[in-house]
Amino acid sequence: MFTILIADDEERIRRLVSDFLRRDGYTVLQAADGGQAMELIDQRLNTIDLIILDVMMPVYDGWSVLRHIRSKNKEVPVMMLTARTEENDEVFGFDLGADDYITKPFSPIVLSARVRAIEKRRHQRDEGIFQSGALSINEVRREVCVDGKTVDLTPKEYELLIYFKNNQNIAASRENILNAVWGYDYFGDLRTVDTHVKKLRAKLGPCGTMIETVRGFGYRFEGDKT
Repeated sequence: MFTILIADDEERIRRLVSDFLRRDGYTVLQAADGGQAMELIDQRLNTIDLIILDVMMPVYDGWSVLRHIRSKNKEVPVMMLTARTEENDEVFGFDLGADDYITKPFSPIVLSARVRAIEKRRHQRDEGIFQSGALSINEVRREVCVDGKTVDLTPKEYELLIYFKNNQNIAASRENILNAVWGYDYFGDLRTVDTHVKKLRAKLGPCGTMIETVRGFGYRFEGDKT
């Protein structure tokens, strides 16, 4: 059962959010202030799958609670729920480790949709599935799909794709790619990387554009380009 903690000092907000989430089949815990949230987190963090935090709460504000969460667990998703709309606040929240940010007034339907999206990503991660746009990689099954259709990759093409996935948004030199995928004892030419990238891009179809060329250096995997 997917368990969600909602921490907000407004009872009306807690009741509204809880009703929508329970309707969708979630188990909901409630905290009326930052102190109660801290207690529940200390007691049950390992059983909580998502935390929704109001920023402006008595006892401890949402930022303090978020810091406390991240000191204990880097993985549990945290959604900030607040009436503050300044861009700097959102940036501050993301820097502290928030995963999503919703401003009041908000649509409960939209909030529920975002919760479902977080739940889906959590399940995919737990199952060893990477999803970016139309590209899906199931490392448990060693299966790659584009738009739901299986892509037939050679072992080296698969290893190359996994390397790119694990180094997303990082510019990697051809030499580093060659050493990581083919090994330091490989005596082939750096053009081997270019050849395999070309074939991999072709097999990935529209998702091939996720692998960008860094001119004069190597490649960078930028994720969803579809």
